[in-house]
Amino acid sequence: MITLNALNEIPLSEFVEKLKDIFEHSPWVAQRVGEFRPFSSHESLYERMVSVVQTASEEEKLNLIQAHPHLGTRKTMSSFSQSEQKTAGLSQLSEAEYELLLDMNKEYVHRFGFPFILTVRGINKDEILQAMEDRLKNSKEHEFNQALSEIYKIVRYRIEDQII
Repeated sequence: MITLNALNEIPLSEFVEKLKDIFEHSPWVAQRVGEFRPFSSHESLYERMVSVVQTASEEEKLNLIQAHPHLGTRKTMSSFSQSEQKTAGLSQLSEAEYELLLDMNKEYVHRFGFPFILTVRGINKDEILQAMEDRLKNSKEHEFNQALSEIYKIVRYRIEDQII
């Protein structure tokens, strides 16, 4: 954990290092945000982060979405994602549940071109599977915007958890 005051005072390179995974494997967001220091509150930091993403190119937004791990993956992901997925029960899936999640992830990526993103804090594996099934019915544009919206929710939690 780090204080907001410390984040405001450290060199930009350290700022980026401390916040590089707030947006999953996308340190460019922290790099751009750091140029707007100092921040008066967690909310002002959060709002600037969202603003940086909203004003990014469509390609940068897509890369940001694609940097997120597939839910339930057993591949390497940030410590944030590992903890979030474990808390939602995704690290304790039965083999059948894991196969179902893999199949739905494949269908989702095939249909939309990016991974399914959902804020998993406070929900369980059954709710996650239902959300994925429901969202497979949406348009690509809707899911692109939904993915960004979910990322913003995840970032808010990460800021609350990591910055005092």
